[in-house]
Amino acid sequence: MSNPVILTVHQLNDYVRVLLARDPLLQRVCVKGEISNFKHHSSGHMYFSLKDEQDRIQCVWFKQRRSGISFPVKDGMRVVVTGTVSLYTRDGQYQLYVDNMERDGQGNLHLAFEELKKKLREEGLFDDDLKKPLPVLPKKIAIITSHTGAAVRDIIRVITQRNPYVELLIIPVTVQGQGAAMQIAKAIEYANTRNDLDLIITGRGGGSIEELWAYNEEITARAIFNSNLPIISAVGHETDFTIADFVADLRASTPSNAGELAVSETSTLMSIIKSIQKSLSNAMDFNISRKHHSLELLKKHYVFQTPRLVVDQHSQYLDQLIQRMSHAVESHYNRAREQMSQLVSSLQALSPLEVLARGYAIPFREDMAKPVRSIKQLSPKQQIRLLFQDGQAVCTVNEVASTSNSTEDNIRRK
Repeated sequence: MSNPVILTVHQLNDYVRVLLARDPLLQRVCVKGEISNFKHHSSGHMYFSLKDEQDRIQCVWFKQRRSGISFPVKDGMRVVVTGTVSLYTRDGQYQLYVDNMERDGQGNLHLAFEELKKKLREEGLFDDDLKKPLPVLPKKIAIITSHTGAAVRDIIRVITQRNPYVELLIIPVTVQGQGAAMQIAKAIEYANTRNDLDLIITGRGGGSIEELWAYNEEITARAIFNSNLPIISAVGHETDFTIADFVADLRASTPSNAGELAVSETSTLMSIIKSIQKSLSNAMDFNISRKHHSLELLKKHYVFQTPRLVVDQHSQYLDQLIQRMSHAVESHYNRAREQMSQLVSSLQALSPLEVLARGYAIPFREDMAKPVRSIKQLSPKQQIRLLFQDGQAVCTVNEVASTSNSTEDNIRRK
C-alpha cells in the first residue's frame, strides 16, 4: 500500500472549496427554510442560519449583493434564498452565499402579478387616454379601506387639515386575507350607485406582497376600471406598486399623499380666489375708465354742443328726399302712361273694326255664328249677312266661283 498524500488543513479545505465551485448545481441554487440566529453586522452584511425540520445551513448575504429588499429580515421568517454554495476555509464550514431573497411563496405571487399585469395592459386597462381627471373642488369623497388602520386616519387628517369643508364617507372593508378583494370591488360598485360622491380613494398601509395582494387581484382591477367616479389608489409605501395603482386614474405614493392629491389646501384656494378677485377688479376699473373717457368725448361732440344745427341739417336732408321721391314717382307715372298709349295703339291696329273702317265687309252665315272664310262654305241661293262698319246687310248668293288671277289684279288696281 502506497503512502497516502499528507495535506495541510488549508490544502484540504481549499480542495473541497474547488470541488464545490466546479459543481454547476451549487453555483445557482434555491433553498427555502426558516431564518434563525439572524445578525445584521455593522458592516452591512447579514449573517443567519437557514433551517428546516431536520437540518440547517449557514448563510451570508453581503451588502454589495443586496440591490434592495421590500421587507424586514428577522428570525422566524420563512424565505426562499438564491445563491452559491462554497466552503469558508478558515472555519472549515460550508455555507450559502446569498444573492437574492424572497419570502416563501413570493415567487409564485410575483409571477401571478406579472402575468395579470401583462394581460390587463394588453386589454388597455392601463391606457392614459382612459384615465378620468380628478375634480378640482370635490365636495364629498369616499374612502374605501379598513376603518381601524392607520391609512384611514392619515387620509382623514390630511384632507381635514387642507380643506375642512370636504365631506368624507368611510366605506369599511377588509384589506387583506380571504375575501378582501371582493369586499373592495363591492365597495367601489356601491360608491358608484350614489349621486353625492365626486371621488374615491382606496388603499391601505404598507406590508408584504401577501398582505397587499387584495389590490393585485383581477376583480379589484376591473372594479376600478369600470368605475364612473375617478379613483386614487393609495396602497402601501412609496416603493410598493400594485395592479390597482396601474388601473387607477391616479396613484398616490402613500395614503397621506392621496389626501394631498385629492384636495387643495384652503389657503391655496383662497390665494387663487383673491388673485381672481384682484384681476376682475382691475378689469372692471379699466373698463369703467375707458367707458368714462368715451362718455367725455361724446359730451364734447358737436351734436350735443349745437343740437339745433343737427336738426336743421336733417330737416333739409328730409326735404331733399321728399323732392327726389316726388320726381321719381312722376317720372315713373309718365313712363307707364306712354307704355299704355303704345299698347292701346297696337291693339287698335289689330282690331277688326279698323279693317271695316277701311271699306271692307265681313260675311257671316245667316245665324251670325262664324264668319265665312272660304267660298267652299257658300252655295247658290244661300243667304248671308255682310257686316260693315256702320251696320249689316242681308244678301243672296247668286253664283260661287273661285278667284282668278285677273280678278286679283283688278282688285289690287282698285
